[in-house]
Amino acid sequence: MPANLTLKNLPDDVYASLKASAATHHRSLNSEIIACLERVLVPRRIGAEERIERARRLRAAMRPTHISQGQIARAIRQGRP
Repeated sequence: MPANLTLKNLPDDVYASLKASAATHHRSLNSEIIACLERVLVPRRIGAEERIERARRLRAAMRPTHISQGQIARAIRQGRP
């Protein structure tokens, strides 16, 4: 069952941002607040294809670097007592 919530002491700049965002999305202020809360608090399941595509985009954005086996071995030794 839906619950009611009252916001108190909302900073003016947050209110202005919410109001502008609501106008941009053609929603009421109440609907915009709900949409913002859902976007932050309710996890969205993503499919395998989307997850793979995100990984590809992330990999493409990274600069390629070459790390030698020796560098890896030194890093492992330095991290151990």
